[in-house]
This record gives sequence, C-alpha cells and structure tokens, in this order.
Amino acid sequence: MGDLEKKYLTKSIESRLQLKRRLYRFQMKRGLSVDEHMNNYTKFLIDLVSVDVKIDEKDKAVILLNSLPDEMYETFTLTLIKGRQTLNYNEVSATLVNYKVRRQDRLFFHGSTSAEALAVRGKSSNRKGKGDHGRSKFRPAFRNLKKNQCAFCKEIGHC
Repeated sequence: MGDLEKKYLTKSIESRLQLKRRLYRFQMKRGLSVDEHMNNYTKFLIDLVSVDVKIDEKDKAVILLNSLPDEMYETFTLTLIKGRQTLNYNEVSATLVNYKVRRQDRLFFHGSTSAEALAVRGKSSNRKGKGDHGRSKFRPAFRNLKKNQCAFCKEIGHC
C-alpha cells in the first residue's frame, strides 16, 4: 500500500473527514466521459467502505446527480427525479449509463450541430434577407379576412 493510500485508508476521524469532504465536493471534470466519472465515483465509495463509512443508497444517488454538470445534465436530472419520492443509486447509475448511450447514438446517427438538425427539418440555419420568416405558405389567405369573417365559409358574424 502506497503512502497516499495509507493516509486516506486508515480508519481515523481525519481520514474519514477528508474522504467525505472529497466525496461531497466531487464534480465531473470537463472532458471526462460518463464511464470514467462513474468509475471515479465508485472508487470513492469503495474507499469510504474500507474506512467503515456507510453512505445511504439515497445519498449515493443524490451525490452522483449533484456531481453532474448542469449545462449537460440538468434536463436529465429533472426528468429522472420528477414524480419520485425516493432515489436508488443503482437505478440512477443505470439510467445515467443508458442516457449516455442514447446520446451517443443520437450524435452518431443525427449529427451534432443544430444547423444539421435544422437542415433535416427543411429549414435553413442561415436566414439572410427578409424572406417569409419561416411562416406557413397558407397564412396569407387569412390576411385578407375582414373582422368577424369566417375563415372557412367567408360569412361574417357567425364564428
């Protein structure tokens, strides 16, 4: 066992405090994959178990969700917790891995830029000039209607 391992894996109060502090401050580092982040988190949990610190399953789940960057995982987190009374670490970690796989598939099959997504929908991401501003081709017919005129039969006042 190395010096660093000895320092953190002894069962003293100081080492427990240090490990818990690192766990509660644990954040996903930029550029790190979800798999690597989950591995690091699991290592923290194993280190805590080795010094007789027990973390509740709900707390493990909350700490994991809290460690994810908001800009990438806020919607995932909100969707996951919506309507739930409790969280389970195994469910949260499995859902996170599934989310990562779906996201990778989406990027692989659909491209990664919003311009590509707009092109697939038939709209241009480059809007030069005045053009039709994305309006439907059928709208101009409604412009010619008088006040209280029915759009279907063109009679006034029965709608």
